[in-house]
Amino acid sequence: MDHRSRQAFVLGCAALVAAPLVMSAAPPGGERAIVAQRILSLTRETTWTLAGKVSVAFTTHHPQGMVKIGDVFYVSSVEVRVPPKRLAARHGAYDRDTGEGTGHLFKISSTGQLLADVLLGEGAIYHPGGIDYDGVHIWVPVAEYRPNGRSMVYRVSPETMTATKAFTFDDHLGGIVHDTAAHALHGVSWGSRRFYRWVLDGSGRVKNVETSPERLRRLNPSHYVDFQDCKAVALERMLCTGVTTIRRPGDASPFGFGGVELIDLKTDRPIHQTPVLLWTSGGLPMTQNPSWFEPGPDGAGLRAYFMPEDNTSTIYIYDADTRGLGDPLRLGDAIGLDELPQFNGRSRHPASGRRRRERIGS
Repeated sequence: MDHRSRQAFVLGCAALVAAPLVMSAAPPGGERAIVAQRILSLTRETTWTLAGKVSVAFTTHHPQGMVKIGDVFYVSSVEVRVPPKRLAARHGAYDRDTGEGTGHLFKISSTGQLLADVLLGEGAIYHPGGIDYDGVHIWVPVAEYRPNGRSMVYRVSPETMTATKAFTFDDHLGGIVHDTAAHALHGVSWGSRRFYRWVLDGSGRVKNVETSPERLRRLNPSHYVDFQDCKAVALERMLCTGVTTIRRPGDASPFGFGGVELIDLKTDRPIHQTPVLLWTSGGLPMTQNPSWFEPGPDGAGLRAYFMPEDNTSTIYIYDADTRGLGDPLRLGDAIGLDELPQFNGRSRHPASGRRRRERIGS
């Protein structure tokens, strides 16, 4: 479906309000903390078993972030109409123009059908990044499609698909998470080379939104993978997946592989890193685009959802066997499970709904 046809498909208009944030009363404990614990048991020897596939029944463009609420998927994606072009000479902080495009947040049924599509962004700010769900809202960063570009951050109601612009920022944000236990938002930049932290006050407003990126940023000490999608999974812990490309000499094709990292948000340093040695039949790493992890259906292990392909996408469902792996003392110390309130990771709102389309921004 082309851009004009998509515009004609609009069935409603979501509210966009520059308003104070509403604090979630549901920190990422419970299932999210179990995920954080079991991630520590993943190694390059982990056995991954394909449990199923969901063929997505519409054009997905370039997927970025994913959350799963009940049996419904929410996926951010960028539709690029005019790709950014390299500048002949660097212009300030920029090495390319912005191109043109549209940001999307798709609501997708368990069978791959489009239930809703919110358009996010304004003008040259059209590239959504990795997303997070805090029990009440989905957090979505949208940025210019270039390093160092401007961004804005939305929170979206999964029930109504209504988006509220929370704040703007003078750097490209490629992902954001809401650590509800610490009352803080954490962002990652283009290529996840920089980390940012914003503190929320009692009313949910961002206290340090006026602080410049130069003063707020902390450099990512890890160069293992570039993060594509991140989630808050436990008290001051962030789970990220991503990819890296190994350039080989001569005419040999580059080699790409994916990985997962658990980050300590107090220090911005990795607690655990491991490759995810899974590829599509076309050679794409499974962590090329969005991912979502939850406890395994058998009460053990992990279930992962990957959506690596652009445009014509499949959601791949894998189970990872983590039983008998890892050091239990290390797991408990690293996660601090005793400090976590319980939260099952499910929505307070119904996840299903009529197919609808809404537009946010211009």
